[in-house]
Amino acid sequence: MKKIITFGEIMLRLKAPGSERLLHGPLLEATFGGGEANVAVGLARFGMETVFVSLIPPNRIGDACVAELRKQGVDTSHVIRKGKRLGIYFLEAGANQRPSVVIYDRAYSAIAEVIRGEIPWDGVFAGAGWFHITGITPAISESAALVSLEAVLHAKEKGLGVSCDLNYRKNLWKYGRTAQEVMTEIVKHVDVVMANEEDCQMALGISADADVESGKVETDHYQRLTDRVLEQFPDLRKIAVTLRESHSADHNGWSAVLNNRNEFLISRKYEIRDIVDRVGTGDSFAAGLIYGLHVLKSDREALEFAVAASCLKHSIPGDFPLLSVEEVQGLAGGSGSGRVQR
Repeated sequence: MKKIITFGEIMLRLKAPGSERLLHGPLLEATFGGGEANVAVGLARFGMETVFVSLIPPNRIGDACVAELRKQGVDTSHVIRKGKRLGIYFLEAGANQRPSVVIYDRAYSAIAEVIRGEIPWDGVFAGAGWFHITGITPAISESAALVSLEAVLHAKEKGLGVSCDLNYRKNLWKYGRTAQEVMTEIVKHVDVVMANEEDCQMALGISADADVESGKVETDHYQRLTDRVLEQFPDLRKIAVTLRESHSADHNGWSAVLNNRNEFLISRKYEIRDIVDRVGTGDSFAAGLIYGLHVLKSDREALEFAVAASCLKHSIPGDFPLLSVEEVQGLAGGSGSGRVQR
């Protein structure tokens, strides 16, 4: 099977312990994470040959970051060691009716200063079959947006399949171009889109005619939404939309739909209580879907695998989806009791 390439920013993640408020105490838990890196880790753990492309500064924090990716089985040979700083994000985990809070400190990070022509895409895509990107990287800076489009165009020229998780982040789009201006141009060249309802509204300007804050899910809204996205982007083959019912920070309903132009598929729904960590669950879905579309027999199986993978990620601290194919298949097959396995 050919390599899968992901491109984006990985950050230092600083989290208050447990459900503490940020700096309520003197400690912060330091790990690493970021959309495309999380997907790369998930795919590597599913046994796929995965390459992460980024700019990471040549300092001890960067060294630790690269080492962690390699530990998880990700190929970092196309990481460029350049720049003065790694982006940072601070996380305060919510509980009950108090939501989680993310604070970004990623201005002037190494990848924010990437320029067109700096990454040798011909070499990166040699022997590759798939390219994955998210809407986070184009939001970081105008130059990162230009390189993101450059990457997608090169991938298509090389005959790769391309997936994009829209991942709208309102606090990042600050450099003068809107998410719709940038992302609609990128999605013109994408084969598979992953998104939630807000992503489609804010990144593509396409509405589901649903209240995204209500916490209620009506799947007929999402059939109309996905039909509209596919109509607007005629080269797009499939779109998957995750559906989250947010009862509280600790209790979510979780499912997804997939429209492949021939059928509209609705996944099993999971009731997830006592959530450990919501961050990275969408990336786990993306990794599961990419894996499923490459390995499993049908879009239905791929969708159920992706939803099960992202459900399990809610139980794992940190950004990375530390999962195995066997664990995900077990849950997708109905084994979700949580009993001790001996």
